[in-house]
Amino acid sequence: MTTSPPAWIPQDARSPLDDKLGIEVLDYSPDRLVATMPVSGNEQPFGLLHGGATCSLVETIGSWAAVIGAGPGNRAVGVELNASYLRPATEGTVTAVCTPVRRGRTLATFLVEVTDERGRPTASARLTCAIVPA
Repeated sequence: MTTSPPAWIPQDARSPLDDKLGIEVLDYSPDRLVATMPVSGNEQPFGLLHGGATCSLVETIGSWAAVIGAGPGNRAVGVELNASYLRPATEGTVTAVCTPVRRGRTLATFLVEVTDERGRPTASARLTCAIVPA
């Protein structure tokens, strides 16, 4: 891990869905969060990474980015997710990189690029979160 989560985030702040999908956040840098997810166990019936699993990965990393940017005493609630699937992933691990598009007082928008182990893009997404008091 390059950048750890901020000290004000509880150590056990982890989603049960993230556990089921195998999502691991590797870098909590506010300007570039990075997370991974295995393809195995997250496929649709035809052996491809499920789009819903990809969207969950995007929501996880984008929500973390929004919460970190909003600071203590706030939380993030997704209000819009737009995802485009560019190439199927059929094995290995996918990596999501989240960068801010705009961080505002009440809304934050992020671009999330998902790639396979060979660095090829598999999905591109935009997530907007509302920032609300905790």
